[in-house]
Amino acid sequence: ILTKELKMVYQGIGKRKTSIAKVFLEEGSGIIKINNKDFESFFSGVKEESELIKNPLVAVNLNNKYNIFILVKGGGISSQMDAIRLAISKAICTINNEYRSLLNQSLFLRRDSRIKERRKYGLKKARKASQYSKR
Repeated sequence: ILTKELKMVYQGIGKRKTSIAKVFLEEGSGIIKINNKDFESFFSGVKEESELIKNPLVAVNLNNKYNIFILVKGGGISSQMDAIRLAISKAICTINNEYRSLLNQSLFLRRDSRIKERRKYGLKKARKASQYSKR
């Protein structure tokens, strides 16, 4: 995608549980904005885990070469971070297709498909039933 300033913008979409993340990469100095907030202020409670978002960029040596703009909604903090990491990995693959094999080896392109199981009628939760009484 070309922007107004004729910069190339690479896009990726990632999902995890109920979180959906859209990532836009453009050449720059390594600024990360999530929902128009700074990276540190958005994930202020989880410092160490939030660095896992940058792992796909580190794996292909693009650490401070692209500005990242992220739109994320739904889910909790952990699932949002996983969705962002998958979206960044997909966006990196659109930059150069040779990065796909590197990211595949590190399992960054693998989507975690586990979602909450739906509740069934006659049960209290998805699998929890009321206690069985023989007599």
